Formats: sequence, C-alpha cells, structure tokens
Amino acid sequence: MSEIIEITTRRLILRPIVLDDADAILDYRSDELTNKYQAWIPKNIDDVIDFIRNRLAREINIKGTWYQFAVILRNSNELIGDIGLHFFDQENKQVELGYTIGRKHQGNGFAKESVSGIIDYLFNKLDKHRIIASIDPENSNSIRLVQSLNFRKEAHFKESIFSNGIWQDDLIYAILKYEWFERQQKGFCTYGQEN
Repeated sequence: MSEIIEITTRRLILRPIVLDDADAILDYRSDELTNKYQAWIPKNIDDVIDFIRNRLAREINIKGTWYQFAVILRNSNELIGDIGLHFFDQENKQVELGYTIGRKHQGNGFAKESVSGIIDYLFNKLDKHRIIASIDPENSNSIRLVQSLNFRKEAHFKESIFSNGIWQDDLIYAILKYEWFERQQKGFCTYGQEN
C-alpha cells in the first residue's frame, strides 16, 4: 500500500486524483476553449474514468509513468484543477510537469501556488535534479507562469508534436534543484508545504 500524499499550501490542498473526482474533472477539462493547449480533452465521463483507471500510476515516482494530483481549494474542498507529473528519465531524477486550472478559477494565482507546492515537494521530498515543462508557444499564460518561477527556456522544437491533426511547435522550460533553492534564498515567495 502506497503512502497517502497531501501537499498543503496557503490556499490549496494537492492530493492524488481518485475516481470520485471524475465529474469535477470532466467539468473543467472538457472546456475546449480553456484547454486548447492540452493534449487530452475528455468528451464524456467515460473518458475521464478511463483516464483515472487506466492511464495514471497508482504510486508516485515510478519511472515511465504519469502521476496526477488534484488541486483542491482549502476553504471549500472544491476541485479546481490538476497537476500531472511524468517521471521520464532512466535515472529517475527528472520530472516533466503539466497543469490545468478550470476557467472560473484562473487569474487568482492558483496555478503558481499549486505548481510551487509541487516543485517544493519534488526537490525536497523526492530529491529530483531537474523539472521541465513542455509548452505550446502560443500559450502565453503558461510561459509567463514558468518564467515567474525562474524556469529558463531551453529549447524551441519546430513542428515536433502532432496533436489534434496538426504539427505543433514545442517549447521546453526547465529549472534545476539548486536554482530553485537559490531563488528561495533571494526571498522570492513560494507556496510550499505548511506541514
């Protein structure tokens, strides 16, 4: 039996996605306008159930898997988004992250707060070396988010992803563990774990 992970920030709780989250996930993830840069947009509840049951790892930190956290408002217990972690390299010291916040909760700093909490967890608890984000060049909000967290642009791959019937460019942003800690020492605000 795996450990129950709960990351707490000032306004949020981050915990593993469970089957009971399916309706809430469908509500914000099926919004094609908000999620136009996402590779996965569910069409119905069965798509979400399949995603939770068959495409997500049950344990965190397993090479070659995706692990998904729900983003929950502490004051209301409402699920407002999710963060996916891809443990992709042979040494299992690097992680790709992706994030989604539902439209009605965007613009409130929840993405930055939740991603900061996850980064703290990855570097402090799982001792990761490098975290990357793969971003569509047209997704200016996501680019601003990672830049505000001190990620650096490492690559711009031309037409490297085939999604929704077209070839798309891909930007890679990254941050190293020591860079994250230097940022904290300089007094930049993070929204890490309280517990």
